[in-house]
Amino acid sequence: MAKNTICLWYDKDAEAAARFYAEVFPDSVVHAVHRAPGDYPSGQEGDVLTVEFTVAGVACLGLNGGPAFKHSEAFSFQIATDDQEETDRYWNAIVGNGGQESECGWCKDKWGVSWQITPRVLMEALAAGGTEAKRAFDAMMTMQKIDVAAIEAARRG
Repeated sequence: MAKNTICLWYDKDAEAAARFYAEVFPDSVVHAVHRAPGDYPSGQEGDVLTVEFTVAGVACLGLNGGPAFKHSEAFSFQIATDDQEETDRYWNAIVGNGGQESECGWCKDKWGVSWQITPRVLMEALAAGGTEAKRAFDAMMTMQKIDVAAIEAARRG
């Protein structure tokens, strides 16, 4: 287990979520599934209690803790993409698997975890500052999934 690990609370589907992430994102894998040694408030002995996994190189622990806590946009994974094809692939995988679209490159998976699918061209435009950043920002504000060609056009003015 990594020294610093993100713990994500799931109702009961930590293993399914981890396996989905491992299928969708490179450098992602399910390392271990741990079962409860006894009954607990939201489960029984033998149920999946925790799952150790990596998402795009980030160490995570999925905890099946029951329905007490829900995910929010206060935490999200930001995935940098190189082009529209990669942006579409990740966006469509998340939204097409029971997730939902949001604004400005954000979406949620079916477990409620928020994702920012962010083309590098957008990050570069915002980092450039000035009118280029403003044009790219204004274009982004009209989008759900980021349109790379539209961001590039906005950058050029």
